[in-house]
Amino acid sequence: MADPLDAYSRVVSSVASGLLPTVAGVRAGRGSGSAVVFTADGFLLTNAHVVGSSRSGTVAFADGTSGDFTVVGRDPLSDLAVIRARTATPEPAELGDSDELVVGQLVVAVGNPLGLAGSVTAGVVSGLGRSLPARSGSASRLIEDVIQTDAALNPGNSGGALADSRARVVGINTAVAGVGVGLAVPMNATTRSIIAALIRDGRVRRAFLGLVTSPAPLPEHLRRRTGRSGALRVVEVVPGSPAHRAGLRAGDLVLSAGQSPVADAQSLQRLMFADAIGRPLPITVHRNGALVDVIAEPVELTGSGV
Repeated sequence: MADPLDAYSRVVSSVASGLLPTVAGVRAGRGSGSAVVFTADGFLLTNAHVVGSSRSGTVAFADGTSGDFTVVGRDPLSDLAVIRARTATPEPAELGDSDELVVGQLVVAVGNPLGLAGSVTAGVVSGLGRSLPARSGSASRLIEDVIQTDAALNPGNSGGALADSRARVVGINTAVAGVGVGLAVPMNATTRSIIAALIRDGRVRRAFLGLVTSPAPLPEHLRRRTGRSGALRVVEVVPGSPAHRAGLRAGDLVLSAGQSPVADAQSLQRLMFADAIGRPLPITVHRNGALVDVIAEPVELTGSGV
């Protein structure tokens, strides 16, 4: 008998059959959403906004298994949280690498939208490198390299899996931006380090420099000298911050930090994790026609940070 499915349908149905068992419905306080099993010992990945401030909740899997979970750690500034089920869990999903995605690539979203357990939608990667603002208290951050997809997402999909054609989880669905537009936190090296910190410490320690910046083009002579086209213009230096103490000023053009080129906010933000706290950070800026080197020493970002 001929296969009634076309190639596209076979891929989507194969991804669905592999992922559906690993995606749980989550209830925590008044919130609900989805979560993905990613370890054999019961750890699940979801969104921080799904669990909110709750310390525990319930999970329910497609096979009818349900039970309680505890919140291991949450990080509102990446909108990620790790929970651990107190019941048996299915085999974990395989985590992929969102850095390998290309625009137009097939992706499949699995979650529990509108209370409908085990729902599957498919679409393509509509855009890469998007940024999504996140906030915790007065501290704010851009979630970098967000994946934009046209796979239909609805309330309850948050925390669910966005997977490639090999059923590897390349993102955690986090928001519905508008009709036909869904967003997902990417699964990449930065995300993996956040997950490891949440499991180890229950939180993510970040460094605070105290700069407000915006992308800016390099002057022609600097383009020729560096081979790059852009840098970061300092818009504001927070008074009393490490950047202020280092002598950075509004109007400076930041070319490098930690001996790495700086071309956008994300390239500077990637340096602002625990390893940078209390350590000298060399920064090179262009100021009044000259290159100026300074040394800043980031401090730990707290809820009152900027």
